Amino acid sequence: MTASALVPLPVVVPLLGAALTLVLGNRPRLQRSISVLGLSATLLVAVLLLVEAYRHGPVVVQVGGWPAPVGIVLIADQLAALLLVVSSAVTLCVLVYSVGQGRWEVGERTPVSIFHPTYLVLTAGVTNAFLAGDLFNLYVGFEILLSASFVLITLGGTETRIRTGPTYVVVNVLSSMIFLTGLGLVYAATGTLNMAQLAGRLDALPGGVRLGLQLMLLLAFAIKAAVFPVSAWLPDSYPTAPAPVTAVFAGLLTKVGVYAIIRTETLLFPGGQVAGLLLVVAGLTMLVGILGAVAQSDMKRLFSFTLVSHIGYMIFGVGLGSVAGLAGAIFYVVHHITIQTTLFLVAGLVEERAGSTDLRRLGGLSRLAPMLAVLFFVPAMNLAGIPPFSGFLGKLGLLQAGVAAGGVLPAVLVAAGTLTSLLTLYTASRVWSLAFWRAPQQATPHPAVRLPGLMVGATTALVALGVALTLVAGPLFRVSVDAATDLRDRTPYVRAVLPAGAP
Repeated sequence: MTASALVPLPVVVPLLGAALTLVLGNRPRLQRSISVLGLSATLLVAVLLLVEAYRHGPVVVQVGGWPAPVGIVLIADQLAALLLVVSSAVTLCVLVYSVGQGRWEVGERTPVSIFHPTYLVLTAGVTNAFLAGDLFNLYVGFEILLSASFVLITLGGTETRIRTGPTYVVVNVLSSMIFLTGLGLVYAATGTLNMAQLAGRLDALPGGVRLGLQLMLLLAFAIKAAVFPVSAWLPDSYPTAPAPVTAVFAGLLTKVGVYAIIRTETLLFPGGQVAGLLLVVAGLTMLVGILGAVAQSDMKRLFSFTLVSHIGYMIFGVGLGSVAGLAGAIFYVVHHITIQTTLFLVAGLVEERAGSTDLRRLGGLSRLAPMLAVLFFVPAMNLAGIPPFSGFLGKLGLLQAGVAAGGVLPAVLVAAGTLTSLLTLYTASRVWSLAFWRAPQQATPHPAVRLPGLMVGATTALVALGVALTLVAGPLFRVSVDAATDLRDRTPYVRAVLPAGAP
């Protein structure tokens, strides 16, 4: 089997698994087995693609044998392959966690078990977005994952989920409409949607037209990535979903938006026309998000605001536009996917053990559930950027890139990033103090609950993965720098898709 034959598999395998699990809706054990095997195979393929992309450059497949730019192109360069690996690992762990939770089987409230097929469709949408070689296929990837997310966010049909679901749907449909309108305008202006071909044709457009197209696509992706000031929808939507759903949404969906920003800003619109704008919104996203987190009394909402806040670090790196800035952003994306997912899984364990995630009602968990305390403490300190964790290394790389860039605005962003890190440490310490350290607040303590082994095991695996990122930070930074160098150069991507040159 050639390396190019592996490229479609991260999309095809989850879709085939979704079809099988839908047919086997009344056979929950088979559903679970197929889902776990499918995502395990996807992870293995992703690792192989990363090795191939690192050693030999981007791996391309022309779907259906139609050559680019006419046909659909899937391409796994170092950036796409790296995100495929970490997203596949995270989706597998969250799936195992959900199996341990055991609430998605056939029963009175869910007469047909739809969690597994919908979850696999979501995974296929994410992988398709990472591998897409043209803007329309990127749009298709977004729509696949969003269609699945519309089902998952209202799963169980509780009053709160039904009430907040429409907000999530409306905002994402609006961003998709903006994206689709942008695609129409790009095609009208250039005659193509193939990104390798657009890399040359967009440069030939008048400056005003090019800037307008750039801003329209940037707005669509910023909504999906929850970048301030179009981020208010996220903290109201994510905390209401079931714990596994919230975790995978927090870890992956916003990062697909960030990936789209990185890809388009480097490949299609190089030159930093909107660099100042990106730096401003990055700083505001950091500060507004973390100040929102400081004001929260519920763990899920608090983590939702930290999710928004730390998106700002990634946009900071993109706004700098340098190899160091882009490498820091890529490293931080990998770190944040893992850590933010872990924290939401921990919140689910807290809810299982104590019956609530309201900090005003929690207390004494470090004595009642020491393992749970460890599972929270490690990723919380990682998110706050305490040395030597990957969060510290990622922030340090971005701050160094900001200092190296020089100028007033990068210096302001360095200060904002430092302040955000300190406030993140404050919020993590506050959760630790209220939920884990102080005495229980309930007159009648919540009865002892034995947490399911699969839930704890999956969370422990993600905590270990977060620690492992620290241990392999050197190689991971090298991959990030190589990916950033290729993004800045553009030539490896364009030649891999159009070896004869762009017509």
